[in-house]
Amino acid sequence: MTGALGESDFLTPESSRAYLQDWKQRIDRNAANAQAMSDRLGELRTTGRDGNDLVEVTIDASGVLRDIQFTDRIHRFAPDVVGRAVMAALREAKHEATRQSQAIIVDTVGPDSLAGRVIGERLEDHG
Repeated sequence: MTGALGESDFLTPESSRAYLQDWKQRIDRNAANAQAMSDRLGELRTTGRDGNDLVEVTIDASGVLRDIQFTDRIHRFAPDVVGRAVMAALREAKHEATRQSQAIIVDTVGPDSLAGRVIGERLEDHG
């Protein structure tokens, strides 16, 4: 059943059952989509590199650092330069994580989903 139901639509047992079954199917579909989104976001890893090829970082969808790799070139640079390279690589990885997370949200729960919009906004705020 789609569309708004009036009060008289609930007067018959058949109408009430059909409405409840439709409602349950929507809830089940939304729950399955939310679980798929959560699973895919949980598996997401993105990598970023600095412009001088000193460092590569890998983060998860929450921005947690999962791996960091330094190239041999870091020995030629002062520690503060290496520190800025780490931060640049981290910014790149976070930007990519936000982009990929938003694509996952749209793909799983849809662009018009309230939950998807809220999660997407939070990702942008932290990205």
